[in-house]
Amino acid sequence: MKKVSAQAGQALVLILLSLAVVLTLVLFILSRSVTDIAVSSREEEAVRAFSAAEAGVEQSLIVGISSGTTQIGSATYKADVSNFASGTNGFVYPIDLNSGETSTLWFVAHDADGNILCNASSPCFTGNQLRVCWGKPGTVADSATTPAIELSVLYTTTPGDYSTVRVARGVFDPSASRRAGNLFSAPDGGNCTVDGQSFAFQKTIDLSTLGIPAVSYNVQNGLQLAHLRFFYNTDTAHQAAFDVNFGGDSLLPSQGLMVDSSGVAGQSTRRLSVFQGWPEAPSVFDFALYSSSGLTQ
Repeated sequence: MKKVSAQAGQALVLILLSLAVVLTLVLFILSRSVTDIAVSSREEEAVRAFSAAEAGVEQSLIVGISSGTTQIGSATYKADVSNFASGTNGFVYPIDLNSGETSTLWFVAHDADGNILCNASSPCFTGNQLRVCWGKPGTVADSATTPAIELSVLYTTTPGDYSTVRVARGVFDPSASRRAGNLFSAPDGGNCTVDGQSFAFQKTIDLSTLGIPAVSYNVQNGLQLAHLRFFYNTDTAHQAAFDVNFGGDSLLPSQGLMVDSSGVAGQSTRRLSVFQGWPEAPSVFDFALYSSSGLTQ
């Protein structure tokens, strides 16, 4: 009888196993290729969507109104422009500030071109009290980098006559150890909340205590703006807010333009929000002297 080998059929098994391994590698490579192509496609769409959102911001800042939905290449954008904090009694400055940087609170209204105006449809602020809030929640009072503030209020002694512009200042420091040297005033106790956001420090200011006459804050176009400057916080940027929710105070005018722009390309959507304050002189001019005539020593 013919002897049957125990190894018969092993070659077929080895071939099938080899084919399975090769097929697995091919499928893995194809899968990775498809995935890489899809990721690259999504990345390209994301870049186009972001570029479209940026285009919406730029266009809106030029036009100054809602620009609707616009096609740009294979992407689209939709941008809306709104007056920021208009008709409110609280304003959180949307940008964190480091030592030496400033935020601005406008008491006067502006038209679409940034020109100052005060009328029935665009009323300016009138009032005598202002609360300033600053510092991230949990900020300790006596750290070397605890933020202190300087508030500079520009006003006119004859409302609407810009040759009578004056400036009043107040300085406030939460650090008791520093106040002995810098002679700043202490803030009020406790923290405060403006528009749902909490702050570590606060100071309620009666404008008359800064030397501002009643004729400047009880009528429109007397108070012009307030600059808030931070000091000492060289390690961490902090936000600031203004609150005018006091009896006798009116609502705030627009503090600038807020542009919300969304770009869409394929399945990717990107959104940008940009705040543009009203035009003003650089903050370095807070330390300049002006005179309609000569200066005498």
